[in-house]
Amino acid sequence: MITSSASTDQAHDAEVAIAGARAGAEVVRGMYGRRLARIDKGAGDFATAADVAAEEAILDVLRAARPGDAVLGEEGGRRGAAGGERQWLVDPLCGTLNYAVGSMLVAVNVALRDGAAAVADPFGGEVFFTDGKTARVRRDGADDAPLTPTPATRLVDVNLDPPFPNAPAFRAVDLLAHPEFAARFRPRVVSTTLALAWVAAGRRAAYVTDGGDLSGSVHFAAGIALCRAAGCVVTGIDGAPLDGAGRGLLAAADAETHGLLMEMISGRR
Repeated sequence: MITSSASTDQAHDAEVAIAGARAGAEVVRGMYGRRLARIDKGAGDFATAADVAAEEAILDVLRAARPGDAVLGEEGGRRGAAGGERQWLVDPLCGTLNYAVGSMLVAVNVALRDGAAAVADPFGGEVFFTDGKTARVRRDGADDAPLTPTPATRLVDVNLDPPFPNAPAFRAVDLLAHPEFAARFRPRVVSTTLALAWVAAGRRAAYVTDGGDLSGSVHFAAGIALCRAAGCVVTGIDGAPLDGAGRGLLAAADAETHGLLMEMISGRR
């Protein structure tokens, strides 16, 4: 039973994140399969009308529930109260390239910076969420279930999308060629941060991606929050904390898996 006002606020923020993620997921699901206009972002990246519409649906939820909070959206940029203490990070459709070619491997990410977060699977009917302390999954018609990470699957999801800021010292594709990787793990490439939610849920042993500081990224904030709350080991690919100076992301189900992957990454470097 929640008794403190702080805990109550965190629980309410989690429900706001869930509602936002579900609103975005409904749009993504409803527009799936249509011929959608594309918005070019350069370097082969683009958004679709579904990205924009899903972000607006999420913003409607956040404006109604938290009108004084700021929002950073992937498509619309910064909105709301400038310099506010609370900021929501919104990625309305993570996996746009998947979605555009008819793949259902996508996620809708909504996170309060350093607080509650939710990741919705529009086609799986699940919302993975955290109040900042515990991590759970909500399925329609079922009680919320705790997320329990485990390395048992031995599946490691590796993001192979550019850019590669740490190349040639580190390339995720090189990790797959490491002899110890093939001996201990099996690679997967989902190309969406839904894979981070799967690490928290025990469906993946780990997730690896290159990049700069990803802790405040609209793409990764919700998944990182889930993994941390579930008890995963979360660092940069250099083993450093995600505190603004880290590089990339390594989220592992346990310390042993994290250590094995760090050895392989260090070996390739």
